[in-house]
Amino acid sequence: MIEPLVPSRRRLLAAATALALAGAAPALAAGEPRPGGDVVFLIDSLGPTWIPNNSAISSFQGHIWGHVTDKLVYVDADGKVSPWLAKGWEQNADATEFTLHLRDGVTFSDGTPLDASAVVANLDIWHAGRIKEGINPIGLFPKTYERAEAIDARTVKVVFRAPTLGFIPTLGYHGSILISPKTLARPASEQADLARTAGSGPFLVAAWKEGDFVRLVRRKDYAWGPQAVGRTGPAAIESITYKVVGEPSLRVAAVQSGQADVAYNASPQELKSLKEAGFTVATPRYLGFVNGWAINTKLAPYDDVRVRRALQAAIDRQEILDTVYTPDWKAATSFIQSNVPGATDQSARLAYDPGKAERLLDEAGWVKGRGGIRAKGGKPLVLTLYANPYLATAKAVDELIAQQLGRLGWKVEIRAYDVVTFGQKVQFGGPAVPAYEVTRSFIDAGTVASILTSANNGENWFALGEGDPTINDLRDRIAGAKTIAARDPLLDELQRYVLDQGYFIPRTQIVQRIYVQSPKLKGETYNGIAYASYYTATKGE
Repeated sequence: MIEPLVPSRRRLLAAATALALAGAAPALAAGEPRPGGDVVFLIDSLGPTWIPNNSAISSFQGHIWGHVTDKLVYVDADGKVSPWLAKGWEQNADATEFTLHLRDGVTFSDGTPLDASAVVANLDIWHAGRIKEGINPIGLFPKTYERAEAIDARTVKVVFRAPTLGFIPTLGYHGSILISPKTLARPASEQADLARTAGSGPFLVAAWKEGDFVRLVRRKDYAWGPQAVGRTGPAAIESITYKVVGEPSLRVAAVQSGQADVAYNASPQELKSLKEAGFTVATPRYLGFVNGWAINTKLAPYDDVRVRRALQAAIDRQEILDTVYTPDWKAATSFIQSNVPGATDQSARLAYDPGKAERLLDEAGWVKGRGGIRAKGGKPLVLTLYANPYLATAKAVDELIAQQLGRLGWKVEIRAYDVVTFGQKVQFGGPAVPAYEVTRSFIDAGTVASILTSANNGENWFALGEGDPTINDLRDRIAGAKTIAARDPLLDELQRYVLDQGYFIPRTQIVQRIYVQSPKLKGETYNGIAYASYYTATKGE
């Protein structure tokens, strides 16, 4: 009997990927000349909107904005701040007034000069947005902002109502992208057309199709890159095409077959074999919060500190690293990443101690019953988890933690939504969300305290409102600090307190952006938000 020829899974993947890539326009056409090299970057989504304020902080659109726009300062992976379009700055002793000095000769792609008035227009919209039009403020832009004024064409004075020590670092946040005033003046519906948006970055938008691809080409007159990355002139790469391919295995197969150069968000379990095969694997950590849960303290039984402390002690974080991840991932040592200036090592507060967890649950009145599930007043001890769609490993981690907690008497339910549905259904402090998975980036640790409660339009992560005097006091003293030396001990105290109260349950240090890259592509850089920049890259044959 002659067996039918069945194509291998790899050939099927390659064929399917070739079909998926066919819509990515001329950048992907076979045999096209590549004078400076063309990069094909496969990504799982391009998000729902291109309004700059609303999309610049996205894990997906942020890749594109990082190439078509610039920032006033550059922040590297260790949180070091250096000049970019602001070539220098000063601040007063109270950290309430800052003076920015701008580089000469910078222009937006529509020909508008990037001068002091353009910077003022950007600062104003980062702060306030135009909410009635659907243009949001930038979430971590200082809420103490009062005004900015152009002193002359190259000098901007920025005034705050209170000390704002983190202002300069926050200018390197991925929401703080500089957009032409002509674009900013347009209504939201026009700002959502990426082709009409003018930035000052090293690449221009050549073509795009919503939900499908974005093709960028280099700007040949670009001459103001950040000194920190070792390049200031035009990019060497001729073009970058970001193409949506939803299936992770298809993205990786395309890089393996040479049809693409970068696969975003590959599975961690594939990384070891890919490295051994000669592919470049990058797992940069961004500056920000670790991956973990913000706990809703208004939702029973998590309104009981004993239950929150039990949850803190019940998670075997080393098992998560050993089972789901590779050595590229690091254990959480606080609720902020260890590479953030001001982070302190709180590992002892995160030790796995199931005996302690059981004692705390016993004290809180939760008794094991049928099937090992604990109950109190006839109600089971339940934890509903909502897997974060922005993090490829979220569901696998949730499933492992469900097993760990199940051994101690929890009944854990896991729900998974796509990006859009997750944004609609899962909210901090929502009435059905006991644990909100956080993977938020930030640049300056001083911004952390301001979002934890409801003060000054804070995000109120733990549903505390203004009900915890200790965290309120720490928040206000951190915000009011005039020097790093005065602020760092307060940040240490905040970290200890939040973890001891079980307000935040860390899981691991976050690697949200995983890159698998062809060995032909070299010289990319990763900033403090862990975005890959191909401005510095070269591509060989």
